[in-house]
Amino acid sequence: MSHELSLSNKSEEIKIGRRNFSWGSRTFVMGVINATPDSFSGDGLASSVDSMLSKARNFQDLGADIIDIGGESTRPPGLYAGSKPVSLNEELSRVIPAIGILAQDLDIPISVDTYKAEVASMALASGASMVNDIWALQRDPDMSSVVASAGVPVVLMHNQGGTNYKDVVTEIIESLFMLIEDAVGKGVERKNIIIDPGVGFGKTAEQNLEVIRRLQEFKKLNCPLLVGVSRKSTIGYVLDLPADQRVEGTAASVALSIAGGADIVRVHDVKEMIRVSKMSDAIVRGWRNS
Repeated sequence: MSHELSLSNKSEEIKIGRRNFSWGSRTFVMGVINATPDSFSGDGLASSVDSMLSKARNFQDLGADIIDIGGESTRPPGLYAGSKPVSLNEELSRVIPAIGILAQDLDIPISVDTYKAEVASMALASGASMVNDIWALQRDPDMSSVVASAGVPVVLMHNQGGTNYKDVVTEIIESLFMLIEDAVGKGVERKNIIIDPGVGFGKTAEQNLEVIRRLQEFKKLNCPLLVGVSRKSTIGYVLDLPADQRVEGTAASVALSIAGGADIVRVHDVKEMIRVSKMSDAIVRGWRNS
């Protein structure tokens, strides 16, 4: 890397919605709700607002810290037949009514999983308080201004079209560094930036495993670290299991991600992964019997 990684220190506490998040105190669990009929994980709820509300309430009762709702499947087209982009109007119809209802009902914050500026803008206006962008504000030229104007936390995820790397982790860190600087240059507050190395996006199974193995290296970016390994195809390759049978593989991946410094884990199996997170935190961060 030709430049020195010298970003300001990670903010110790940030407010998302009505909740305070103290990074480093424990691992926070983000529960996934897919408002899609074609989620790779097999848990899509299409456009049933009642089903999404029921699931979100359950996640909150179980102890989830954030709900992440998305209206477009991010499954890789090369791995799953029928995967295709969703129109703006279709995505809006899937997520905006649900976010409006969930925001009135839940105490925990809602994140919108989208790379479209108009979806993000309407979601924030409807009650979402965080944006999770798998293209790190690069796909839609208006996304940076939406996030900057709203002053909300944003997840910048590493993503690329191919899998050619000389050193996968070093190159992802370099890319994320530039994405952070670009976002800040466009008005996004540095304290609002959360990074995601993008497990399962533009990486082979072997590369995904290396990213998890070397997660600690991402801490040099001094940003909170979100990791999404839940039910990913890499787990399926290793264990030769379909998405709905990858809970144990997810548990191992989540535990090692926490050991590697993850601040947020994005998961489908909330009950199980909250238990995994608590046990992992007890080992990694220390625990006393109260």
